[in-house]
Amino acid sequence: MANRRGRPGRAYEPKPLDATDLKILTELQRDGRASLAELGRRVALSAPAVAERVQRLEETGVITGYHATVDPVALGFPITILVRISPNPRELSRIPKIADEIPQITECHRITGDDCFFFIAHLRAVEELEPILDRFTPYARTTTSILQSAPVPRRPLPPN
Repeated sequence: MANRRGRPGRAYEPKPLDATDLKILTELQRDGRASLAELGRRVALSAPAVAERVQRLEETGVITGYHATVDPVALGFPITILVRISPNPRELSRIPKIADEIPQITECHRITGDDCFFFIAHLRAVEELEPILDRFTPYARTTTSILQSAPVPRRPLPPN
């Protein structure tokens, strides 16, 4: 069985977190560049105490990384597509490999339902869509949607 990050492992078991851990996680999701001293002020702990907790959250896999949030439009990728993929028989394992080879694809997820995969890609022009889909069509059926807007943009997970 694979865990939520796609790596082989046991079923997901949530880590025990107290209210302070949850506050730290909320603050880091809002501002991953906050200093330990600033985090300490926000959660009423000393910087060394925050550092210890953050290190534990990293070591236990609760915090998996720190990232800049980049606007695709500002980088010249004004079109975002969402594609669902239903592989042909015996072609399931081929789909993630193809997705990994296409730099415009920023996420690919295994899903339940009529389709087996879902990916998100960012394009400079609609003309880039056809060659991407053509990579999959010998092995799968695709259903494509173009993102119009994001009325609820990405946001931090709730604290509980």
